[in-house]
Amino acid sequence: MTEREIEITADLVRELVREQHPDLAGLAVREVAGGWGNQMWRLGDELAVRMQRMDPTPEHQFKERRWLPVLAPRLPLPVPTPVRDGAPSARFPKHWTVMTWVPGEPLDHGMISRGEHAAETLAGFLRALHVEAPAEAPAGSDRGGHPKECTDGFERFLRAVDPGDITADVRAVWDDAVAAPEWEGPPLWVHGDLHPANVVVSDGTLTGVVDFGDMFAGDPAWDLAAAWVLLPAGAAARFFDVYARADEATIRRARGLAAMKSLFLMLMGQNGDRGLPGGKPTWGPAGRAALERVTADPR
Repeated sequence: MTEREIEITADLVRELVREQHPDLAGLAVREVAGGWGNQMWRLGDELAVRMQRMDPTPEHQFKERRWLPVLAPRLPLPVPTPVRDGAPSARFPKHWTVMTWVPGEPLDHGMISRGEHAAETLAGFLRALHVEAPAEAPAGSDRGGHPKECTDGFERFLRAVDPGDITADVRAVWDDAVAAPEWEGPPLWVHGDLHPANVVVSDGTLTGVVDFGDMFAGDPAWDLAAAWVLLPAGAAARFFDVYARADEATIRRARGLAAMKSLFLMLMGQNGDRGLPGGKPTWGPAGRAALERVTADPR
């Protein structure tokens, strides 16, 4: 078994916690479904252990350790906050982090029934997050650029999933985003990976945001795409009214990025249906619904 294939079990997590943080050793360990680059395990009722799994480097965990304690206090929704570091060892040669647990059900396994409330909640969260980032904030890696820099990925996703009767509408949305002016403001803090598995819901509305491993400083359009990717039909207008900071060009870029993200979700769902590594069967329906919202929006 290679290092990338190390099996992470409840017993392994217990042993690591006992060795490096013995004061937490009495807490129950339970597996959390999902995860790919990192795997989550509940630790008692209020904590979780984030284990580096398929991620080739610990960069995502290091970013969360460095910046979430800075960002979390001013965000209006619960987010996971690192409380202990786990170092590589003979038992597990990768990094792991003990974080606060964000209660709720991932949106890809739940639903939003209170659309207006969720739209206002998401807008308030992103207003608080989208402030000018310091010079030392991380830059985007495979995301964060203008849509025109992502055309190869968009075309690949579009060919892979073939959305059928709305293909022309999807391409029109993308072409409009590519033609939109670039972001001219200062680099803002951006979550970078808002999709149904990275937010949690309860009582029909949004109640938390997780997985900040892709956070970066840049164009807020990458997060504003969530108006279509996360919210039910008709809620995007309320979201942008409350957010109140997005000009027409930013909305055009966001809508195109939402189309690309939706295609990616559909591809991951397709891979899950085929039993391929990393596939997520629940992401397919979420991606298709999001794509239909994007193309139906009169914007």
